[in-house]
Amino acid sequence: MVTLDVRPQLLDTLSALRDRVAAARFPLPLPGAPRARANRDELLAQLDDYLLPRLRESGAPLLAVVGGSTGAGKSTLVNSLVGRPVSEAGVLRPTTRTPVLVCHPEDHHWFREMRVLPDLTRVWGPEEESDELAPAGDHPARVLRVESADTLPRGLALLDAPDIDSLVADNRLLAAELICAADVWIMVTTAARYADAVPWHLLRTAKEYDAALVTVLDRVPHQVVSEVSRQYGALLTKAGLGDVPRFTVPELPESAWGAGLLPASAVAPLKNWLVHHAQDPAARQHVMARTAYGLLDSLKSRMPELANAAAAQHAAAVRLISAVDAAYDSEHARVRDRLQSGAVLAGDALKRWRAFPLDCTSGELLDALVASLSALLLCSVTAADERIDEAWRREPAGAGPALTAAESSGESTEHRIGVAVRRWRRELEEFAEDEVRELQRAAAAPDPEVVAALVATALLGGRRARGAGEGLAERIGAHGALRLRDRAGRLLGEHVDRVLHTERERRLGPLDALDVRPEPQATLIAALSVLQKER
Repeated sequence: MVTLDVRPQLLDTLSALRDRVAAARFPLPLPGAPRARANRDELLAQLDDYLLPRLRESGAPLLAVVGGSTGAGKSTLVNSLVGRPVSEAGVLRPTTRTPVLVCHPEDHHWFREMRVLPDLTRVWGPEEESDELAPAGDHPARVLRVESADTLPRGLALLDAPDIDSLVADNRLLAAELICAADVWIMVTTAARYADAVPWHLLRTAKEYDAALVTVLDRVPHQVVSEVSRQYGALLTKAGLGDVPRFTVPELPESAWGAGLLPASAVAPLKNWLVHHAQDPAARQHVMARTAYGLLDSLKSRMPELANAAAAQHAAAVRLISAVDAAYDSEHARVRDRLQSGAVLAGDALKRWRAFPLDCTSGELLDALVASLSALLLCSVTAADERIDEAWRREPAGAGPALTAAESSGESTEHRIGVAVRRWRRELEEFAEDEVRELQRAAAAPDPEVVAALVATALLGGRRARGAGEGLAERIGAHGALRLRDRAGRLLGEHVDRVLHTERERRLGPLDALDVRPEPQATLIAALSVLQKER
């Protein structure tokens, strides 16, 4: 007899693996990202809602989740198995669908605790459910209604799940989440819809995970029972599910519009199968072990798939970062060349210099130089961003809305650069004041603003500004001029570097916020490796 392995070491290893899965992120809009996120969420649901709780509490009741399409008769089937109405039935579903779990009164304590489905709030009857579902903003509580019935044997619990094809997306997600918590999946379909795509997707998923599965062909007219059963059985066999227990429920007056209870004889074979597997130790162990180990075995392919998706995310992030680095490195080098060639002393700045000092004040000259330097840096940053945009357009990962916002703080690039260049001017003027103060010749000391204008022109004007250096030396001496130019040159380089670094970081900020790192690929594979070794 196969038994569940519930060693503490295995549980610890699985818990660590679960944390690695939860930490994996796939935020970049790569082609495989939606699938990776869905796979991660599904795996987390199976680990949190089924595998870890089941291994920790192997004595808990066998949980059979009844799932299927709209109008398949799930609730009527559950009510009939219980022997009294416990779940609202009807072909026309309400927009909010509350899952209902039914168990024996002595098993009630198993589900009072958050052993399974910890994200669902427990309610204990229709009245309390209506209170829980009362509007609280736009997000009513997600609840699980727990009922008890002594007509069910101890050790067995039934869960009526929402429709897997519900028009309400939250209901579809909840249905999938509930199925992940099952020891046994009971897939219900009808004679009219047994070939529909949605039930078969779940059947193939169950086969992929080797889960304990039962199918119910519901509402089958008496005159076509043999033919429909034969065709359905052929489809199951073709899908590799020929050995799945299959039950047929005939179309009866009680089935109409989901009203009433089916005769006990109509559901007796299914109920007998469930009772046997809940109460016979060997059968119970076989069902639980098959589902648990099927899920464990599925990790061999699912974890590498998540790891590959994580690797693709990191590789895409590296390409995006490289495009930013290449663009700003190129523009940084271009700015350095332009500064060295004296390109800032052009246009209005050059006009002001030629008019200095007769028809232009030192303040006006500094204003013109600040404006010209700001324009050079703005042009460089704009060119870098355009190059980045072009490179990112070629990258699927660069199309995400989180990465396309050019301005992150409400301040324009022009404003940020203007503030930085004006700060450079103020510090340059402070350096000039220091040099003038060092002369200690108060009567003959030059105007610090004139000194600042001359050193700025000398730094930014290249060959066009030879006269600025000579004028600076005349006012503060050759040694003072050399010292001031060295200090001012270093200051200019620091500010230019800081501006371009700030703009590079601004462009990388949204990408950095996504926190796409290389570790998840390795940690996912390592967690699987440790689990395989532990098993």
